[in-house]
Amino acid sequence: MGIFRSVPFSIKIIVGILISIISMVIAIYYGAANTSLQDIADAIFSYPGGEHYAVLREIRFPRVIAAFFVGSALAVAGAIMQGVTRNPLADPGLLGLSAGANAALAVVMAILPSVSYYGIMVACFIGAGIGMILVYSIGASTKGGLSPLKLVLAGAAVTAFLQAIADGVGILFKISKDVSMWTAGGLMGTTWQALVIVPVIVFGLVGSIAISRQLTILSLNEEISIGLGQKTTVVKSVMMFLVIILAGSAVALVGNLAFVGLMIPHMVRAFVGSDYRYIIPMSIIVGGTFMVLADLCGRIINAPFETPVVALVSLIGLPFFLIMVRKGGRHFA
Repeated sequence: MGIFRSVPFSIKIIVGILISIISMVIAIYYGAANTSLQDIADAIFSYPGGEHYAVLREIRFPRVIAAFFVGSALAVAGAIMQGVTRNPLADPGLLGLSAGANAALAVVMAILPSVSYYGIMVACFIGAGIGMILVYSIGASTKGGLSPLKLVLAGAAVTAFLQAIADGVGILFKISKDVSMWTAGGLMGTTWQALVIVPVIVFGLVGSIAISRQLTILSLNEEISIGLGQKTTVVKSVMMFLVIILAGSAVALVGNLAFVGLMIPHMVRAFVGSDYRYIIPMSIIVGGTFMVLADLCGRIINAPFETPVVALVSLIGLPFFLIMVRKGGRHFA
């Protein structure tokens, strides 16, 4: 990896953007319906006439956009969590944030059946915050304080508890099918209307880039951060707020997806090092590209039927997680 690290970061970003664009074009091109590049061009420039115009405009375009921003949001949320806690096993899906958002989403759908996407988004933010507070409170209350293993164990317990709440609400209010459609962790049925959440994700991504320098300092040593005049409490609060925004938005779009926030930051560190000024922008690109390709695989592996993208991500993520545990939580770089 040393050879790649010697390449200027600007070149890495440009290459990453090009690969991302190519991946998105491929994801739009391939699917159950056979489309051509001309069909794609017509759909982009609003020339209705091709037989697949509606398929491209109303199904594939919003789906690919959603996949990219969900992957970016989860990757950056994971990177921030790993930097703030100095816990290489941190991930929104493993530490209760996604489960909290799912539970809140189920409660809101039960109480307000006609809730808008904005209402669902706000509920997911609140649920993600509650999930995070529960995990860190349980982890910190044990003897010896927080540790990577304790956080993962607390996250597993809280995730199971909150998932049980979501399932119980679904059964009690007879909305299990609706809740499952949201929380299954997939992009099927994504519409332009659902993309009203994307500006919120963009806000979270821009904010994450803005605080990347402070995150780098904080990730090294808290005493050093204080010595350099950093108000660590304020910085941590802002960073956790951004994590809640990003994780909550991702759940509001596609439901529960674990391991993306765990894997991508470690992969990125192998190429750009430990400076979060580089990790976060590259995580946006790599995370988004990863999700676009994962969703594409889910669509074409058993076309015209869909393979749940959460299953494909877990097939990669679980072995990665076990490798990280075997390494004792050391960075995968």
